Amino acid sequence: MSEPASTATVVGTITVPGENLPRVELSTTAVSTLRELWEDFGPLMFHQSGGCCDGSSPMCFPAGEFITSDRDVLLGRLDIAPAGAEPQWIDFWISAEQFEYWSHTFLTVDVVPGRGSGFSVEAPRGVRFLIRSRLMDSFA
Repeated sequence: MSEPASTATVVGTITVPGENLPRVELSTTAVSTLRELWEDFGPLMFHQSGGCCDGSSPMCFPAGEFITSDRDVLLGRLDIAPAGAEPQWIDFWISAEQFEYWSHTFLTVDVVPGRGSGFSVEAPRGVRFLIRSRLMDSFA
C-alpha cells in the first residue's frame, strides 16, 4: 500500500508585532516551485498588494527587486530549504490596506496552472501563485 501524499507545509515565522500566531504558510507545491525559482534567481521575496493591476495575487520577485515602503507589513518569513540545509528565507510582505482587509485571515500560498503577472518570476513557467485563506481561529 502506498503512502498518502505529504500535506506538510512551510509555516512562516511570527513577524507582526503583538501577535502570537503565524499568518502565512506555503503549500508543498509552492515550496517545490520556489526552490526551482531560487535556483534560477537566487533569494526571493513576495509582495501581496490589494491593487487592481496584479489581480491581488502574490507577486514573487528576486529579493530586493521590489522596494517595500514603511506602510508595508512583513507578514512572515518562510524557510524553503530542505531539512538540514542552509536556510533559504523568503520574506512575505503585504500592503497595509490589504493587511487590514485580511486582519482575521491566515494565508496559504499555493501554485496553480495559468498565466500570472508578467512581473512575477514564475509567470514564464505557465503557473501562478495564488492565495488560499481561512479564518485565523481555524488555524489553531
